[in-house]
Amino acid sequence: MKSSVIRQVVILGAIAIISIIAIQSYWVLKTWDLREQEFHRSVNIALRKVAENLSELNQSVLPLKNLVTRLSSNYYIVNMEDVIDAGQLEYFLQKEFEALAMNIDFEYAIFDCSSDEMVYGNYCSYSVEPKDNVELGKLPKYDQFTYYFGVKFPTKSSYLIGKMQLSIIFTIILFITIIFFVYAIFVILRQRRLSQMQKDFINNMTHEFKTPISTIKISADVFLGNESIQTDDRLRRYATIIKEQNQRLNNQVEKVLQLAKIERDSFKLSLEKIDLHELLMSTLQSVSLRVNEKNGSIKNDLRAANPIIKADKLHLSNIVYNLLDNAVKYCKEKPEITVETCEVEGQIKLTIKDRGIGIAKEHQSKVFNKFYRIPTGNVHNVKGFGLGLFYVKKICDAHNWKINLESEIDNGTSISIMIKR
Repeated sequence: MKSSVIRQVVILGAIAIISIIAIQSYWVLKTWDLREQEFHRSVNIALRKVAENLSELNQSVLPLKNLVTRLSSNYYIVNMEDVIDAGQLEYFLQKEFEALAMNIDFEYAIFDCSSDEMVYGNYCSYSVEPKDNVELGKLPKYDQFTYYFGVKFPTKSSYLIGKMQLSIIFTIILFITIIFFVYAIFVILRQRRLSQMQKDFINNMTHEFKTPISTIKISADVFLGNESIQTDDRLRRYATIIKEQNQRLNNQVEKVLQLAKIERDSFKLSLEKIDLHELLMSTLQSVSLRVNEKNGSIKNDLRAANPIIKADKLHLSNIVYNLLDNAVKYCKEKPEITVETCEVEGQIKLTIKDRGIGIAKEHQSKVFNKFYRIPTGNVHNVKGFGLGLFYVKKICDAHNWKINLESEIDNGTSISIMIKR
């Protein structure tokens, strides 16, 4: 993944996280405010009903205004202008709160004008669990009334939180999701760093291989050019093997370097007009020697009327050679290869078929992945790095060509490339 893409993902992710947290925080606070307003209205209604019940029972007159006064978020004063009975007050308080489904703990106190202090009444709880960290018994007096009582709700915060359970659950899920997203970004950045280190190591290693490979090639040519080596069949065969295997190693190193350039987007196609049929015939001649050694056959059916295309000759030669090389390597006993060209809607369709071992359906979508090789257990009859088809796909994508693979087990493989002119 490119650095710019990762940077964009991180920036957009950070913006998304901040936005989500801001929106969720706003809705949680908004929900809290709504619940608190609802609580205040319910308490007002309940306390007014309590005052009316006490007034009706004592046949007294209630004040026309300032009946219920809120001194703090959880403390209320009710002006009665008459003597208050504690037993009646507690009964009516419980009755009215329960009528409004307010199962919340409360405590109350009655102001005694003779002693000028609040006389504590009782703490009424709806749960048997002990209340820790709850401050009880401190109900301040209110100097503007003579006969009044105060009601305080020590557990108001936990009561409102209980009413917001759904919002809290969603918030917790959201934060877990955010934590997972942040962790995923961290893993992506870490994997990218490790991947970059791996690429740097491979690039440096392959570059270091170039010098000894060149030295071995020169030495092998010197050996093969020596008259005493030419007259000795055994030494000539060994020298030839050294040169062939050195060339094979050089090809693999070049392929890794080319792929590294492709992944860095540092390579450029050198487009030129090419006779596709001429290029194919040249490549077929070089591959036919290997095919003949295995007593196989390689056929061509070049039917495209106008084989002139615009492409990078070097890379096109490489992908054709790679496809033919795979057809030879993955044959059953004798390679049977067919190369076809035809014109389809103004494009040239290049098809390379073989009658080899084929590819199972579950692997067909993966064979173009880098380093992917079809699992064969502990058997490794065919050597390779899993870079050939990955390279073919990358070059086709760079030319804006479409590549298609069709294969069946034991019936061979057919790879088609739609080449634009």
